[in-house]
Formats: sequence, structure tokens, C-alpha cells
Amino acid sequence: MALTRLAHFSIRTTDLERSCAFYERILGFRRGYRPPFDFPGAWLYMGDDERDYGTVHIIGVDPDNAAGLSAYLGDKSLPASGTGTLDHIAFLATGVQQMWTTLRAEGIPWRDRTVPSLGLHQVFIEDPSGVTIELNYPADEVAGLELPHAAQATTGVMA
Repeated sequence: MALTRLAHFSIRTTDLERSCAFYERILGFRRGYRPPFDFPGAWLYMGDDERDYGTVHIIGVDPDNAAGLSAYLGDKSLPASGTGTLDHIAFLATGVQQMWTTLRAEGIPWRDRTVPSLGLHQVFIEDPSGVTIELNYPADEVAGLELPHAAQATTGVMA
């Protein structure tokens, strides 16, 4: 048996709509087909093709009615925030200047870092649940540019 690639990642949240809005507005995902599970959630896709069952699965946690979720995925406590033992999730991307504009407009702080030996420029952000997301752009997109100051972004509270 050989693994072929990562299928998706799941995030548990107590604010389903806020998490979905982040992935849709900031990262460009779109909601698509999701089976009628007995707990709230959404499957988010990177494009129009739904054969791969989505890239991000957002799992809505209802503290007042967790029976359906517990029956399907087992009892797990919801971390206060962040990724627990998983450090971050990374995507390859293009259009770093457009992303900076979006992050600034949405009030989302970020950190920039260039790794010359890999030819990558990295932008680190956090989703509403505190999950760190690394966006990897070709380093030549920032060649000769003065990097914007992420500190100019506001508190990171997205409506």
C-alpha cells in the first residue's frame, strides 16, 4: 500500500461561519458538496472539481449537542485555539502582493520570510481558530520590493 497525497485537513471550530468566511474570503476556497452528516460543517474546495472531496473540512462543534460529532469522529476536546501538536499547514500560491492587499483590508496580521535556498517567499497567517497557515510564493515575486509592514494590520478580528 502506498500513500499518494494528502487528501484534506479538518479544523474543529465553535464558529463555523467565521471559519468558512476566512477560508472563502482570504484564501479563495469555495463551499461545495458535503454529505449530510449528523453534525454541522462545510467542505471547502480549491476549484470547481469536487472529485477529491474538498481540501479543508470545517467541523462545527456545538457544545450543547455534540452527540452526532462524537458518534462519527469520537470524543475529542476542542483546544482553546491553535493547531495542538500540528504546527502549521502550507499551500503553494502566486500573487503575494494581492494577498498583502487582502490581508491589510481584512485586518489580518501576517509575517513575511524569504528562504533564498528554496526560492520561496513565505507569508504566515492564522485562521479564526488560531491555526497557522503558511503561504509559499515564488521568491521572484518579491525580488526588489520593499516588504510591507505587517504590523500595520489591525488586531486580526475578522467579521
